[in-house]
Amino acid sequence: MKKIGFDNDKYLKMQSEHIRERISKFKDKLYLEFGGKLFDDYHASRVLPGFKPDSKLQMLLQLKDEAEIVIVINTGDIEKNKVRGDIGITYDKEVIRLFNIFTKIGLYVSSVVLTQYESSDTTEAFQKRLESLGVKVYHHYNIKGYPSNIPLIISDDGYGKNDYIETTRRLVVVTAPGPGSGKMATCLSQLYHENKRGKDAGYAKFETFPIWNLPLRHPVNIAYEAATSDLNDVNMIDPFHLEAYGKTTVNYNRDVEVFPVLNAMFETILGESPYKSPTDMGVNMAGNCIFDDEAVSEASKEEIIRRYYVALCGRRKGTVPDDEIMKLELLMKQAGVQPSDRKVAAAALAKEAATGDAAAAMELPDGTIITGKTSKLMGAASALILNALKHFGNIDDDVLLMSPEIIEPIQELKVSHFGNNNPCLHTDETLIALSICATTSEKAKIAADQIDKLRGCEVHSTVILSQQDEMTFKRLGVNLTCEPKFSDEIQ
Repeated sequence: MKKIGFDNDKYLKMQSEHIRERISKFKDKLYLEFGGKLFDDYHASRVLPGFKPDSKLQMLLQLKDEAEIVIVINTGDIEKNKVRGDIGITYDKEVIRLFNIFTKIGLYVSSVVLTQYESSDTTEAFQKRLESLGVKVYHHYNIKGYPSNIPLIISDDGYGKNDYIETTRRLVVVTAPGPGSGKMATCLSQLYHENKRGKDAGYAKFETFPIWNLPLRHPVNIAYEAATSDLNDVNMIDPFHLEAYGKTTVNYNRDVEVFPVLNAMFETILGESPYKSPTDMGVNMAGNCIFDDEAVSEASKEEIIRRYYVALCGRRKGTVPDDEIMKLELLMKQAGVQPSDRKVAAAALAKEAATGDAAAAMELPDGTIITGKTSKLMGAASALILNALKHFGNIDDDVLLMSPEIIEPIQELKVSHFGNNNPCLHTDETLIALSICATTSEKAKIAADQIDKLRGCEVHSTVILSQQDEMTFKRLGVNLTCEPKFSDEIQ
């Protein structure tokens, strides 16, 4: 079984207490910039085994009576239909999804801010959609020379032009559908407006990674660089913290680079800065909740390799540049890992070599390796899932969970009516067919009952899978990688 190395219960308690402590430093209000994902944080759960994907959401629920949420989105991202890659939906739809989820579980979403606002039909339609849901919408504008032109920024012609966001609670969590949305600028704009109204408001930042009290080249922090290789984020020692306290802490380049500007803004708005370093601004307690460093290090090394495979496939599709690949290769070297360390990759390639067809392999939590190969009825990924479910359900390999009489009509529908060239069943089609068979077959029902056990398993395919199959594996919670080649490239 994979080892747990992170104490999630300790994290929930310690993190909420630390945020309350930070709130107490400011008499009226704390604006908390919330980086990363508030829930569905699967990167954190992969590199910190024991961390629950919704941990940050659960932590906020402990503060729900004193917290409200402001969601920000850049209007440029609305216009460009920018997509959140991990779940495949546009940023504007993600805002609606976030609002609905937060509201459903009892968190108060007070408003949405449209940053770098420029009016357009698309933006106006989105605002009307929000207002139809009862959401207040505010506009923040582009400021020429941001963030360097501090005299202009901190004036009535800078932040002063932005709408003042009406808030009612002491903790205001500022979040967004993705990076570059304007969370920090929104917080600082509010500090300016609150100060003009004579209120004592403060700012803090909550980013899970990099973890400030782990070594710079710790695998967890290297895995963060791998995850953000497309953003050119680089972990570095916080020089301001080192100078102020003589202590070594880790931050990332964007916060270190912008800190002198932020510090000057704090001094202008508040009279003096409450912080001496970027690390001071943070409230993350995750590093204090790791109890097995070896477990999190090994999990992080696996994540670095996964990120490399994902980037290789992205380059093959024409979406990832060569310099990103080179950066990931350097990070693998720093972490002391290489692609061949991924056990399922070796198993899948061996299966392909033995059969001459595309293949896939899965590593179960106990280390068992299951394989699947392409057949006339289904693709290798589909066969792999069925073989894994048989293993979990103690069903013999030669048992037929679905008869050709069930599969062939689906293939006929795909080819004759849906225009598919490939009749083989995709993973989602296979699971639907299995669920239908489970109504009349005891073995099929036993197999279908094992589906939840796939979560957390490692899978590697010898070919790039369809978007449909990739999404199915994501929904199943499976960690998927692929060789950077398409099925028609197999010799």
